[in-house]
Amino acid sequence: MKSLVLAEKPSVARDLARVLGCTNKHKHYIEGPKYIVTWALGHLIELKMPEDYDPKYKTWNMNDLPIIPNKMQLKIIRQTSSQFKGIEQLAKRNDVNELIIATDAGREGELVARWILEKIRWKKPVKRLWISSQTDKAIKDGFKQLKPAKQYDALYESAVCRAEADWLIGLNVTRALTTKYDDPLSAGRVQTPTLSMIFDREKEIQAFVPHEYYTIQAKIGLMTASWHHNNEKRLFDEKQAHEILEKVTDQPAIITSVDKKEKSEQQPLPYDLTELQRDANRRFSFSAKKTLNVLQSLYEQHKLVTYPRTDSRYLTTDMESTMRDRISALQHSYKEECKVALQNNGKVMARKVFNNDKVTDHHAIIPTDERPALANLSVDERKLYDIIVRRFLALFYPVYRYETIKVSFKVGDESFSASESSIIELGFKTVTGKGDEETYIEHRLDNIRAGQTFTVNNIQMDKKWTEPPLRYSEADLLAKMEKFGLGTPATRADIIEKLLTSETIDRVNNRLHPTPKGKQLIELVNNELKSTELTAKWEAELEAIARGKGKSESFLQNIRKQTNLLVTEIKNSDKKYKAHNLTGSKCPECGSFMKETKGRDGRMLVCSNKECNFRKRKDPKISNRRCPQCHKKMEIHSGKAGTYFQCRKCNLVEKAEQKKKAVSKKEERQLLKKYSGDETFGNSLADALKSAMEDKK
Repeated sequence: MKSLVLAEKPSVARDLARVLGCTNKHKHYIEGPKYIVTWALGHLIELKMPEDYDPKYKTWNMNDLPIIPNKMQLKIIRQTSSQFKGIEQLAKRNDVNELIIATDAGREGELVARWILEKIRWKKPVKRLWISSQTDKAIKDGFKQLKPAKQYDALYESAVCRAEADWLIGLNVTRALTTKYDDPLSAGRVQTPTLSMIFDREKEIQAFVPHEYYTIQAKIGLMTASWHHNNEKRLFDEKQAHEILEKVTDQPAIITSVDKKEKSEQQPLPYDLTELQRDANRRFSFSAKKTLNVLQSLYEQHKLVTYPRTDSRYLTTDMESTMRDRISALQHSYKEECKVALQNNGKVMARKVFNNDKVTDHHAIIPTDERPALANLSVDERKLYDIIVRRFLALFYPVYRYETIKVSFKVGDESFSASESSIIELGFKTVTGKGDEETYIEHRLDNIRAGQTFTVNNIQMDKKWTEPPLRYSEADLLAKMEKFGLGTPATRADIIEKLLTSETIDRVNNRLHPTPKGKQLIELVNNELKSTELTAKWEAELEAIARGKGKSESFLQNIRKQTNLLVTEIKNSDKKYKAHNLTGSKCPECGSFMKETKGRDGRMLVCSNKECNFRKRKDPKISNRRCPQCHKKMEIHSGKAGTYFQCRKCNLVEKAEQKKKAVSKKEERQLLKKYSGDETFGNSLADALKSAMEDKK
């Protein structure tokens, strides 16, 4: 008898099959002596859409809302139905006696597998592979310690609740707003309070009134000292600032106190997903989505890091025995950085990192025991891997120790102070770096003592203005979402991307701005749906369900009540909305006004009439052809004489070649190899190419 292993992606299935000794490849699975490894393509099953319950819901009608099915039903996703049917056939085999869930070890991975099991009506035993890295060793160890699937029933229950809640609230509120105001307006359980936070920051900025203020600095001996009064260094009265300036110029400054303190800074904990996304945004301007994608590649393809979608920054106590192997794997690429750890035989100095109580489904993101081949990593993968490694290696170094010296002066009855820091022991910052914001002056104030007198000179007064708060970067927004419990580490990146694609926010110089559409939308939405408190309460309930401490029935009952209230409020609202992107130009087919929208290839003009599908490009499409004069990419245009290329800078025009180049047999083979490669077994495009080649023979 054989075990059927269900992976989430073809690439993961291939690795599992190799480790399990499965070599017989088929379109939908890979078979071996003991195991048959198959795969999903992400989700193969989804919740039915309204029109699947009743065809009348194809037309969006306010009178049909809210749409709340008595029991939510599932359907097979049409685009990937072939792979589902392949799994279904495998499940019917008489030589298969159990199924092993090997999808991602998290809430979403559990949902992927369980919905497939439900749809194929699986009745035989089910086990769960739960691993935190994709190395061969982790896979082998994981298959030796398979868990009963029943152990993860609560996690599945929580995933179903989240999916149904997002369907009920997101779909109904979006349909209600879009129908009422005749414009695509998207709202949701998590995205709306996130948009609200961005909008609230914008209101703070718009309401901000700048005030001028003054600061005074003076050269006292070798030190640059600042004036202050009751710890306030700003003066908002220009006259008073000038009076102080005149009063202290060329006057003696007496040291009243010298305060020396030795301080230390503990080693930072390893990353969880949110903290890594924040750090990558600050350091490299990576979006949250980009960080997750690069991290997923390091986890799945290169097997260099542990499970990405974690909300813990701690390690379990049994992992201490694996530290030496991880360091050994790193020492070839990080020879100098690993020296301290190797000298201490892989002993972790930051003992607080081992805490079983603070590890949830997965521990922190750390390097695996796979030896890295840095040359095989892309630039972005190398950047992300490097900060993960350095944060991990910091655990093996001592704490960072430094001394601060604060010198206080009296000039007449005015107070000045100067301070500096000097390093005692660099500790973990040897490997992580001091940081751009930290500067150190080496021991200039060591011989300073109270009672010494210096003359004040080179005094300077600077005029400045108070500044409004900054708009959120993605790092800031992720921190706010985490603080208020909005979404999970796995979903926050997608929420931000959804706001961007729905054109309710815009990203400018790594800062997030609400768009005119977003500002109007947030005014239309129910106050409770905008509330971070309500969404955080829902997320806490979902987490309790996942831990087996909450009731899914009562959660979904409350969501249904809330859906009713939200839709009713929109129906009864007398608020107004005006499409922000309506232009003065009219559709040549129906005469309605055109809307300007953003697309991947530039701006588009789209007819505002839902019955009319007319659209045209506003911005010329940019080609890969380079201008022979200035080497800038040229625009593609279509005219009476056909397609041509034009350089916007030089105005040079080149006609496009009309003759199609025949595809050689070598190119055919390359195409076939490309599209039947690593990621998709039985790819439809590959099949079509193969068939075409056979026909030509």
